[in-house]
Amino acid sequence: MKKTAFMIFLLIGISTQAQSKKVIDKPQIVEASCGECKFGMKGESCDLAVRIDGKTYFVDGTKIDQHGDAHAEDGFCKAIRKASVTGTIEKNRFKATSFTLIEEKK
Repeated sequence: MKKTAFMIFLLIGISTQAQSKKVIDKPQIVEASCGECKFGMKGESCDLAVRIDGKTYFVDGTKIDQHGDAHAEDGFCKAIRKASVTGTIEKNRFKATSFTLIEEKK
């Protein structure tokens, strides 16, 4: 009986883990900004984040300062920008395989 209960919990754990990973393999346009300054996320300093389907995620694979001065007028700490991204959502973080900032037309 214990062995059966263990197998059930193991299968539930595996299926839950598989469902928690979302793959974005085709470029998707998302909102990008500073998670702390503009999205109200809890963190220790200014960190790049994206909003996908209404949910925010900190980004791994690129850093906030790789896309210009975060504190400039159009920087991530002062503005929410658009970016084209691919990657995966894992453990409540977005693991970017590509991140291209979309320049706003003036």
